[in-house]
Amino acid sequence: MSISQNIEEVKSKLPSSVKLLAVSKTKSLEEMEEAYKAGIRDFGENKVQEMLKKQENFHEDVNWHFIGKLQSNKVKYVVGKVHLIHSLSSIKLLKQIEKEYEKGGEIAQVLIQINIGREESKSGILLEELENLIIEVEKSNYIKVKGIMVIIPKGDEASNSKYFRQTKEVFDSLKKRKLKNIDMEVLSMGMTHDYTIAVSEGSNLVRIGEGIFGKRNYNLGGENNE
Repeated sequence: MSISQNIEEVKSKLPSSVKLLAVSKTKSLEEMEEAYKAGIRDFGENKVQEMLKKQENFHEDVNWHFIGKLQSNKVKYVVGKVHLIHSLSSIKLLKQIEKEYEKGGEIAQVLIQINIGREESKSGILLEELENLIIEVEKSNYIKVKGIMVIIPKGDEASNSKYFRQTKEVFDSLKKRKLKNIDMEVLSMGMTHDYTIAVSEGSNLVRIGEGIFGKRNYNLGGENNE
């Protein structure tokens, strides 16, 4: 099927309340243009330089999401360039974001990435470290946490549901607490092979790469986030 047909198929399985984020990392502007013509306005990238280069040559009404591991020395390049950073995963990164966004006079909109499966190969904060991060977020002046992002371990439907449900419980718990600089609005869960399960467990943003653009070259590196 074509990219536009793939988008229609994915959208047919999503409630209107769920945002579809097209994971466009490694994809060409031509492929992204087809997705744009099919109505996509939210694109996800995981490498800063690739994202910035695409921004210069693509539509201005697009929302750019940074979904990869954000290195501290690259934060300065995304100030004012990103709609949403999905990967706040440490106090160190939070302080760097605060520092660079203060310099630019901007407010960073971020999601806290939680390593719900405790996988050493994945980024994300562990649950027992979350409270310390929240304390620092409340002290911030240039960071607004808009929700949570998670990449779960590969597994069967029951395993997927368990991890998504656990993440939704954290999301709901934080939402009830009325914390400073934290509004639990976005629950970014679900990728190409598990997004329908994620939606059934409460996700309101799904990150789809292969399901829109087809197979990608995994030799190009980067944490899987689609």
